[in-house]
Amino acid sequence: MESTGNAGRALAAGKITVELLTRLLAELPPPPPELRLGARIGEDACAIDVTEGVIVAAADPITLTSEEAGRLAVTVNANDVAVCGARPQWFLAVVLVPPGSTEELVESLFRSIRHTLEELGAHLVGGHTEVTSAVTRPVVVGHMLGRAEQGRVVSTGGLATGDLVVQVRPAPIEGAAVLAREAPDLGGIDRAMLGAAEKALERPGISVVEPALLAAALGATALHDPTEGGLAGGLNEMAAAGSRRIVVQRHSVLWFAPGIAVCEALGADPWSTLASGTLLATFPPSAVEEAVAALVGDGDDAAVIGHVEEGTGVRDQDGEAIPWPDRDEVARLLSDPGEGERLGTI
Repeated sequence: MESTGNAGRALAAGKITVELLTRLLAELPPPPPELRLGARIGEDACAIDVTEGVIVAAADPITLTSEEAGRLAVTVNANDVAVCGARPQWFLAVVLVPPGSTEELVESLFRSIRHTLEELGAHLVGGHTEVTSAVTRPVVVGHMLGRAEQGRVVSTGGLATGDLVVQVRPAPIEGAAVLAREAPDLGGIDRAMLGAAEKALERPGISVVEPALLAAALGATALHDPTEGGLAGGLNEMAAAGSRRIVVQRHSVLWFAPGIAVCEALGADPWSTLASGTLLATFPPSAVEEAVAALVGDGDDAAVIGHVEEGTGVRDQDGEAIPWPDRDEVARLLSDPGEGERLGTI
């Protein structure tokens, strides 16, 4: 999207100007054929024709960081839809920016949203834009819809006793990127590691759409993408949703080396650090070998890291609890930089 000569002009409080919004909407690609009513000036809703399948919808805001907020809003919501076994197709965005924001900022957010949707093959179909003192930095609240065409929906809590737990892609990826870009006092970290952490949103990236859809097709009984609360939070969410206990082999867990380096430099617990980019899946023992081989063959790191049994919570192989974090480490470090340090054991 090309910036105009007014790009640096501050926006007035209230809705984004009709002129700017018209220009932003004109940059969208042609709508998909099923979109009966899409993103237009004066329209407050969208309408989508669906002839078969099940509609899956998810909503999540991006509040921990303003950098890359547009991309993250699309990706985390696409992940939430994909882990249900549905391909993300239609996106709505609520974009809130503080007074004093410029047209250039809003254009940048929309450009990021548009490019990320194009990579997924999804479309922006509606939303809301506003300049408001209710926020002090840009906030994007995303809403993604997708369709499970065969009617099968995979849940977070679908795991069964005896299932094996598979981790796809290492952790923490998103936490590494956010902390490397926004946390202070990272001067002591190896420059190569810091550079890899800063670029983690691009490589390896945080989208798990394709591995999630592949895992669903391979017979996953449950799927989950750990986000806030990190890997520990994601495992506990799965266990709670399925009313089962998950036992983890710590030595089998896949770790993102730049993320570990950033966590060590900041005194953060990698188990509890923002983990978008990682996928958790459960499979019956009879299906797990084929599933891991297929996921690895598709270009992803994947490993069996544990199993499901009767009980509650998450424990390691020695019976030590892996607790549900009270707070994500990214939120702790960026909100309370003076708080005491702690480091988890991998």
